[in-house]
Amino acid sequence: MAPAVALAVLVALVAPGLGAAPGCDHPAHRWCSSRDTAVACQVQSRCPSLPQPAAAPVELSLYYESLCPACREFLVLRLFPTWLLLPEEMLSITLVPYGNAQERNVSGKLDFECQHGPEECLGNMMEACLMHEAKNFSTYFPVIFCLESGSSVTKNLEAVCPPPRPSLPLTGDVPVPLSVPCAQQCLQIYAPELDSGRISACVQGDTGVALMHHNAQLTEALDPPHQYVPWITINGKHTDELQAQAEASLLGLVCHLYQGEKPEVCGGSKAPKIQPGCRR
Repeated sequence: MAPAVALAVLVALVAPGLGAAPGCDHPAHRWCSSRDTAVACQVQSRCPSLPQPAAAPVELSLYYESLCPACREFLVLRLFPTWLLLPEEMLSITLVPYGNAQERNVSGKLDFECQHGPEECLGNMMEACLMHEAKNFSTYFPVIFCLESGSSVTKNLEAVCPPPRPSLPLTGDVPVPLSVPCAQQCLQIYAPELDSGRISACVQGDTGVALMHHNAQLTEALDPPHQYVPWITINGKHTDELQAQAEASLLGLVCHLYQGEKPEVCGGSKAPKIQPGCRR
């Protein structure tokens, strides 16, 4: 820094009434070296070049069931494309596959009865076990998208898949392939590093039951209680207005709520109406 410029900065910082806070043990030329130092010396307003703190992501939780048509539509046609389009720091997603299921204690063992039958319970548990094994959202979400967009969510992990169906275009030129009908093919395409045997063991064992019990607790703890699925909470809240906005234009809603710097894709878009949810 040129001597004249450095002197000007120092004068601005230490001018009468603009000095550092008592107890600041950093020399004046270091006050703007980091946000922590500027805060400690209470000179943030005099350090315009400091990076702004990152904005919190919009937090979306989706309470759903694997075979509910409206749930599948929202996940495939709204949630997954929005996640693809936005940087990861903008949107944080939690998936809770359980929905309108009922948990029962049968002779000391937990059992589940699902709205769309045993196949849906299997689908819910498969997706819960997939999340448990994969850990990373960016690993398991494409697989769940693949399962939910296919002709069958619950084909056996070792099944031979039928031929793919044509893709269905989505608003905004984001393709949504409705062509992968079973979990084995989905794993091969989106997460070949995952062990399908471990997922099967989870589904068939106590871990899968424990995961479904946890999802049951999360779902039953909703306030207000869910009346249908998909049930969407935004930043921990559910209202009819937020639900309607998320279903109509999720991208637009997230862009509106995010308080940080927004990408170019946040230009607003309209989407066709999704069919009514699966009521309890």
